[in-house]
Amino acid sequence: MAQGRGWEGAVLRLMRAKDFTLTVTDAEDVTPHYRRLHLTDGGLLAATGVHPTMWIRLWFANADKPHQRAYTLVAPDPAAGTFALEFALHEGAASDWARAAKPGDTIEATVQGTGFEQPAPAPSHVLAIGDPASLPAINSLLAALGPAPATVWFEGGDDTLPFHTDPARHEIRHVPRKDSGAALVDRVKAELPDVLKATPHPYVWITCDARTTRALSAYVRKELGVPKERVHALGYWQAR
Repeated sequence: MAQGRGWEGAVLRLMRAKDFTLTVTDAEDVTPHYRRLHLTDGGLLAATGVHPTMWIRLWFANADKPHQRAYTLVAPDPAAGTFALEFALHEGAASDWARAAKPGDTIEATVQGTGFEQPAPAPSHVLAIGDPASLPAINSLLAALGPAPATVWFEGGDDTLPFHTDPARHEIRHVPRKDSGAALVDRVKAELPDVLKATPHPYVWITCDARTTRALSAYVRKELGVPKERVHALGYWQAR
């Protein structure tokens, strides 16, 4: 199944990645720029199991070259063999495929590299920084960490996006995307230190565009001194 995927496919084969064929069963536009697809999993969940923030790689054709992007599973149901995927729509092969996807369409997926470890000790406060691309992962994270309160700095989007949050425990601080993420960096630097002072066991989750993620990860670890085991930082997309 991984034939024709170039060097990325070859590396994943060497790492014993598992391949599956997914089938679209339904599609819905949550907002004009955010689309949810429902899929059957081709045996994926039975073969791999499920964990919080679990993600898979989807393979797209892009100018006749293989192109893969990672997406977090939404509402995985191992018994039914189904889950959903949510796409923040912009320009690119993945968004083009998601816009056109209809029931019966198929796409190849690879599982390799995903994982989740519960932070220990349990967080006294979760500090998440993300955007529409990482919203499914943030939703999954907050559900996995149970009663911990959370502050979420969320860049772009609006309240119509599918936040799975509890207003009694989760505060969403919306930040417009400006200056290629610089406005988000400035806002977090202005507000995060005061929140950290009030929590003995913080857990910081940073999933923005790659450049913003690097800047905030360095700030949290080097300038604020948060131990690396209490910080998860992963760039979810490349800004252009």
